[in-house]
Amino acid sequence: QVQLVESGGGLVQPGGSLRLSCAASGNIFSIYTMAWYRQAPGKQRESVAVISSGGSTNYADSVKGRFTISRDNAKNTVFLQMNSLKPEDTAVYYCNADVRKTTTPRIVNYWGQGTQVTVSS
Repeated sequence: QVQLVESGGGLVQPGGSLRLSCAASGNIFSIYTMAWYRQAPGKQRESVAVISSGGSTNYADSVKGRFTISRDNAKNTVFLQMNSLKPEDTAVYYCNADVRKTTTPRIVNYWGQGTQVTVSS
């Protein structure tokens, strides 16, 4: 099986920074697109940032210039550096990845369990 485990969430003051990490483990052959999503209370889950296996990135307009997504392919890990955080960034942040396992040529989409980010003074 494949697992995605996020870490790095917490409470931060407005204007502060946090760095989220998501490590994939299991019988992984290759990881393609990796992404971060978030879901605030009472709202739908939304895409925050996406990174391809080649390093191309895309961001939601609300986080452009403040958040940076990156990945370490050797460690099957994706990161989200969040700067200049605002109260409206408060949400549960989820890692997402398209994974090909060693046991099948199919590409399967996986989600992490989520990590809480709270921006408040």
